[in-house]
Amino acid sequence: MDIKARVKANVVILDLYGSIDVNSANLIEIVGESLRDGYADLLCNFEEVEAIDYMGISAVVLAYKEVMNSHGRMKFVNIPAHLKNIFSLTSLDRVIEIYATEELALNSFKEDKIIEDIKKLQLRRRFKRLPVDIKIDLKDKQTKVPVCFKADILNLSAVGAYIYGCNKFKLGDELSIKLKLPPKNVELELQAKVVWMCDRQIQPQFYPGIGVEFHRISSADQEKIIEFIDRNLSFSVSED
Repeated sequence: MDIKARVKANVVILDLYGSIDVNSANLIEIVGESLRDGYADLLCNFEEVEAIDYMGISAVVLAYKEVMNSHGRMKFVNIPAHLKNIFSLTSLDRVIEIYATEELALNSFKEDKIIEDIKKLQLRRRFKRLPVDIKIDLKDKQTKVPVCFKADILNLSAVGAYIYGCNKFKLGDELSIKLKLPPKNVELELQAKVVWMCDRQIQPQFYPGIGVEFHRISSADQEKIIEFIDRNLSFSVSED
């Protein structure tokens, strides 16, 4: 099988040619390369696929799982009539979104992004935010190297935080945060992603700093943060 990759609207489109069979490991390889290059959305174009057997189906499933495990999205387009039966028999058409045209498929990625942003906004609004001053240990998730030794969390919620005193990261970077919640010093180690950068010209009083969103946070750790915030907000209200 031959594969030609192109990018449109930040979606990697894989044009597939020939037969998808036992010799189709290149599909998994190209999908992995795309994910490592930072592309989370992939669209497989089957228009020029002549045949697909059960080993080929296995390769497609492995590629799809790799995308899902990386929190990306994979969709299919232009499934020829002679392949639709095998997609139905293997239930792939129930698991993976299939579109008749490339335009419809690309628009669906845009719609997914809009819905995802709305859900994130609604999620953030559900959780209270607490002004704090908590010293933290920061590490780059990839290299495990400690960075920004004087960083503090100044604003905390159950879904994210504002970290002051650090400008070593860029948007999309993943980091590891270790902190202790007073007064019992409950220790948490959280994974986070940079979603906002403080602008020195607009907010000089908060520079340098980054906004992070907690990534794959456990329900137990999230509950500890919620309890900490509720307890301290209640304490602030009672003092007033």
